[in-house]
Amino acid sequence: MNVTQYWSQIRAVIRLEMRKTFFARRGLWVYLLALAPVLLFGGHAIDMMRTRQDRHELARAHPVLTSALRSIKPGMTPDEVIAAVGEPYRRTSVGGRRRIRTWWNYTDGESQYTFGFVDDELQNISIRDTGNLQQDKLIFATVFQFFFLRLAIFFGCVGIFMNLFRGELIDKSLHYYLLAPIRREVLLVGKYLAGLIATVVIFTTSTALQFWMLLIPYDSATTSQYLQSGGWSHLVAYMGVTALACLGYGSVFLAAGLFFRNPLIPAGIVLVWESANLFLPAALKKVSVIFYLQSLCPVVAPPDRDMNQLLALLISSAEPTPAVWAVTGLFVVTAVILVLAARQARKLEINYGTD
Repeated sequence: MNVTQYWSQIRAVIRLEMRKTFFARRGLWVYLLALAPVLLFGGHAIDMMRTRQDRHELARAHPVLTSALRSIKPGMTPDEVIAAVGEPYRRTSVGGRRRIRTWWNYTDGESQYTFGFVDDELQNISIRDTGNLQQDKLIFATVFQFFFLRLAIFFGCVGIFMNLFRGELIDKSLHYYLLAPIRREVLLVGKYLAGLIATVVIFTTSTALQFWMLLIPYDSATTSQYLQSGGWSHLVAYMGVTALACLGYGSVFLAAGLFFRNPLIPAGIVLVWESANLFLPAALKKVSVIFYLQSLCPVVAPPDRDMNQLLALLISSAEPTPAVWAVTGLFVVTAVILVLAARQARKLEINYGTD
C-alpha cells in the first residue's frame, strides 16, 4: 500500500471521528473550559465600559480639569482644594470627636481621584484609571499562561484525546475499527489528527475571542496603535502557542489512553509536574511542555504579588528556549510519543469484560 492510500484512509478516519470528537457528550464540558476566560474578559470589558460611562456623566454634572486635579498636593486644606477644583461629587466621613477622616471624590471623565483628609488636612491622594491597556496586557498574559495553558487546554486535551481510544473501549465500539482493513498506525494517526483539529479549532477560537474582549473597552485610536505596534504579532503568537499546546498535550494523553487502563492517574501526575514547573531547577524545567510554551509567549506573565514570601523564594529562573528550538522540540517530542503509541496500538487487544 502506497502513501496515497494511507493518506486516503487517514482522511476517512478523520471524517468519521470529527462528529464524535466535536459533539461527544462526555466532552461537552471542554467547551465550558474554553468559554470561561472569554466570559472573564467579557465581564471585565462590560465593567470598564459601564464605569467609563458613569464617570463621563459625573464629569458633565461636576466638570473639572485634569490639570487642576493633578495640581492638588498633600497638606492642602479643604478650602484650598475647593478653590482649585470646586465641590466634589461625593463626600464620605468617618470618625469621632478626636479624629475625623473624610474622603472627597472627583473625576475628569477618565480617572477617579480620591482625596483623603484627616482633621482638615489632605494626607492621601488616590488615582484610579478607568482602564490601562499596558496593565490589561499583563493580565491577559497571566490568565493565558497560568489558567488557559495549565488548566483549560490541559484538561480539554485530557477530555478529548483520552477518549479517542479509551472512550471507544467504554462504548464497546472500538472493534469496528480493528476489524476494518486498516493498519493500527493509520488508525492512530487519523484519530490523533481529528482530536488535534477539534482542540485547535475550539481553543484558538477562544484565544481570539479573549483578545477581542481585551480590546473592546478601548477607543479605536488606542486599539489601532497597539495592533500596529505589535498587537497583531501578539495575537498570532498566542494562537500559535495554543495550537502547539494542543499538539503536545494531545499526544501525551492519546498515549496515556492506550498504555493505561485508568488514564486519569498519569494525567494527574503530568498535571502536578507541569504545575510545579515554576519551582523546579533550571535543568528540570526543560523536561516539560509548559516550559517551551511559555518561552514562545510574547508577554512574560509576572509572578503573583500576593504570593507567600516562602514560595516566592522557591521560584527558580531559566533562560527561555529560542523560538526555533522550542517549536522543534515540541514537534520532536510529539513524534516520539506517537511512535510509542503506535507500537502499543499494534499490540492492542480488546477484552470488553475487563476494560
